[in-house]
Amino acid sequence: MEKLGTLYFLCGKMGAGKSTKSKQLAMDKHAVLLSEDEWLSSLYPNQIASFEDYIKFSAQLKPLVKKHVQNILSVGTDVVMDFPANTQKLRNWFLDLASEVNASHQLIFLNLSNEQCLRQIAQRRNEQPERESFDTEAVFIHVTKFFEAPEASEGLNILEFSINE
Repeated sequence: MEKLGTLYFLCGKMGAGKSTKSKQLAMDKHAVLLSEDEWLSSLYPNQIASFEDYIKFSAQLKPLVKKHVQNILSVGTDVVMDFPANTQKLRNWFLDLASEVNASHQLIFLNLSNEQCLRQIAQRRNEQPERESFDTEAVFIHVTKFFEAPEASEGLNILEFSINE
């Protein structure tokens, strides 16, 4: 029987460090890294000006990405997806993506407090000034309203990381 790849995906509030963790994980696992931000900025340059724009374009991207990732997993290569898995609905999409090709999965849950995330967002704003209009406390408060922490009942393999203050 052929060995299938493992799908790794991340859950955490805005600013929790999902992109940083996904890059490190891809290096550690010698896995293919797919970044939603990179795909969106390449396919829809200068078209994402609001959270609603992001939701629309992210939804358009998913069918293409799903088939691509399933093909990679099917040849035995691990995939790290730097796409948010921040709601149960989104996590179900990742779970279906892996289970449809009988691949294993792991959800990395970065469980940080709002204060920790806001500190990291402020730091990111300084390091990446081009993100200044999106990396704000107001945007954080808006998107955090939609955040749902993963639960055991979802049937996921969850690896949780938290940072003690």
